[in-house]
Amino acid sequence: MHTVAVLALDQVIPFDLSTPIEVFSRTRLPDGRPGYQVRVCAERDEIDAGAFAVRAPWGLEGLAGADTVIVPGVAEPTAPLSPAVRDALRAAAAAGTRIASICVGTFSLAATGLLDGLRVTTHWGAAALLAATHPALDVDPDVLYVDNGQFLTSAGAAAGLDLCLHMIRRDYGSAVAADAARLSVMPLEREGGQAQFIVHDHVPTPHGSELEALLTWLRENLARDLTLTDIAERAGTSTRTLIRRFRDQTGTTPLQWLHRARIRQAQHLLETTAHSVERIGHQVGFASPTTFRDRFKRTTGVSPQTYRRTFA
Repeated sequence: MHTVAVLALDQVIPFDLSTPIEVFSRTRLPDGRPGYQVRVCAERDEIDAGAFAVRAPWGLEGLAGADTVIVPGVAEPTAPLSPAVRDALRAAAAAGTRIASICVGTFSLAATGLLDGLRVTTHWGAAALLAATHPALDVDPDVLYVDNGQFLTSAGAAAGLDLCLHMIRRDYGSAVAADAARLSVMPLEREGGQAQFIVHDHVPTPHGSELEALLTWLRENLARDLTLTDIAERAGTSTRTLIRRFRDQTGTTPLQWLHRARIRQAQHLLETTAHSVERIGHQVGFASPTTFRDRFKRTTGVSPQTYRRTFA
């Protein structure tokens, strides 16, 4: 039987801890046998989980011999990892154990150095912090999970379910995974990634900056067919100078900023109006519905209709 060790760190996020316990514990094979044995492991006898305490039946020795180790997130993801936990995770990795993190558990796993040089993900709201804290990682904030073979990482909250179902499918095939998904009232595969859940706010610009008035004008004129030349003329500068100022003050180009602002406005309209997709595309400045749909899906990972069904 496949053994899953779920690591309960101090200040563990209860949802992250319970997700793998429930999903793997309830997985059944076609003949009715359980697919997994689940161990809850911790460094100490009792772990603070915020609203309650966790008494783990296994210590860190429970990671040894497990086929999979799960690292849930903790309330303070940048808190130092204890040497004992770090060494236990490294020993498990050296033994070939599959290790997966849920949500900001990626921070804890990254603190071992095991993820250096790998593409990873975490909750989109913590992705920038993860990249800054662990610059050796290739952080992708747009996906629900990343499978590197031995090491897997997932985005926030429900994406932990997606990752667990993915591992079940790897272990036992689609039929067993589909049954586990039904028990969790989850689709086996969700359309799109976590990009659809990201709040695409406008890039902040310091008050009183050279671009403040221009960005306000752009927000008020999203529906217009604006070119780089149009924007430069409005700013009273050359296109080269405009691009340089945009990169310095917003970290992107004028047209990329404009596309992002249009998609954010389209998201708002899809959430709050019954306007057709074609009309919304026109309202935010796209010349054709096809161009709008393509740009929207590249930015959010899903189609406008799927986004509306999810968030309207």
